[in-house]
Amino acid sequence: MSEPTAHAASTAPGANAPLSDWLAYLEALHGQRITLGLERVRAVAQRLGAALQPRCPVVTVAGTNGKGSTCAMLESIYRHGGYRTALYTSPHLVHFEERARLDGEPMSAVDLTPSFAAVQAARCAGEVVPLSYFEFTTLALVHALLARRPDVLILEVGMGGRLDAVNLWDADCAIITSIDLDHMAFLGPDRETIGYEKAGILRTGRPAVVSDPAPPRSVLDRALEIGADLWLAGRDFHYSGDRQQWTWQGRGRRYAGLAPPALRGANQLVNAAGVLAAVEALHPRLPVVAQAVRQGLAMVQWPGRFQIVPGQPVLVLDVAHNPHAVAALAESLDAMGFYPQTQMVFGAMADKDLEPMLQRLDALVDVWHFCDLPTERAATAEALHAQWRALTRRRDAVAHCHGGAGPALQAALAAANPAGRIVVSGSFYTVGGVLQQGLPRLGAKHLQG
Repeated sequence: MSEPTAHAASTAPGANAPLSDWLAYLEALHGQRITLGLERVRAVAQRLGAALQPRCPVVTVAGTNGKGSTCAMLESIYRHGGYRTALYTSPHLVHFEERARLDGEPMSAVDLTPSFAAVQAARCAGEVVPLSYFEFTTLALVHALLARRPDVLILEVGMGGRLDAVNLWDADCAIITSIDLDHMAFLGPDRETIGYEKAGILRTGRPAVVSDPAPPRSVLDRALEIGADLWLAGRDFHYSGDRQQWTWQGRGRRYAGLAPPALRGANQLVNAAGVLAAVEALHPRLPVVAQAVRQGLAMVQWPGRFQIVPGQPVLVLDVAHNPHAVAALAESLDAMGFYPQTQMVFGAMADKDLEPMLQRLDALVDVWHFCDLPTERAATAEALHAQWRALTRRRDAVAHCHGGAGPALQAALAAANPAGRIVVSGSFYTVGGVLQQGLPRLGAKHLQG
């Protein structure tokens, strides 16, 4: 794959160009976002030199589900511990800047664009190195974060681990969250193969926290093979408790009477247990007091992860986009108690395993609002509707199709029982689509003056 230097340089925006110009340029430069392999990013990183060398501990988080929540809890604990935090994550919900957070806030577009220009200059210095959208933006955002001299850098893997651009940086502590079937065309057909790809972020002699309570054997074998310091749930750290309070025990530290994480959902204690293991493993370099742990968990925020927005009806936002995540969503919805009506705004990617996702939610949803999404990867609303009709056991449920998540939410609100709930799920695009104008606060028709 080659690219003329003159063409690349002449069409690239300048360092002071708006971020939107850079993103449009990258979209046109390389339409395929998923391109695995580290050769290209490593070549450009070497040209950037010290600007991409962290001077602080690096925590890398991989897994199928729970990565974002894990990153957010780590960030919150270290912020409350007095550290300057840098977090790189993907994808975003509404604004691209969400992917680079400094001290808990997205970096400004103005502060990001010089790093885009730096990556462009490096990849065109000599033989041009082609980069995918994800590779380019990963280099640029980490470049921008490191320029602010953080005390800790937290990196969320985009997909897999071994060949993901984030794996360019050696993790001082690696965390592997739940592993399930997703992105199988790229990562493999089963949990063992996928687990091996996730385990690619582990490093010799360094902590490797596995929060999945039943990890694939391939993860454990890889940790043993390279001599990583393996922290296993149920062996090296334990937790117990309920929705009121819980207790965590590690190798040498114990926290009792903890409030549940502010992030809701069936799997958040599992994620939090892995986070506390990482905090203990990194304690010699990043010591935190128990109060910072308690405050960090109690005050963490991460939009779109079983986010409940009070109103009439209640609004639930969840980016669950594979069968494992949807199963956790269904469990959390079931635990919310009785609602006379549940409406679902649902849009999803066509390459997902949609049948078990729809089946798992079928008994809980009274009215479906299937929606188109603004990407070619998405299943159409009509296709989702047809698949649901073929499997539903609900004779009393109904479904509608809409051109986007925003119109679907408005239609759901127009038909809402004020005592009911509206759930938005299936994809980051679906949740992001209803957040375009900010966080909705719902009031059913008869409540509006």
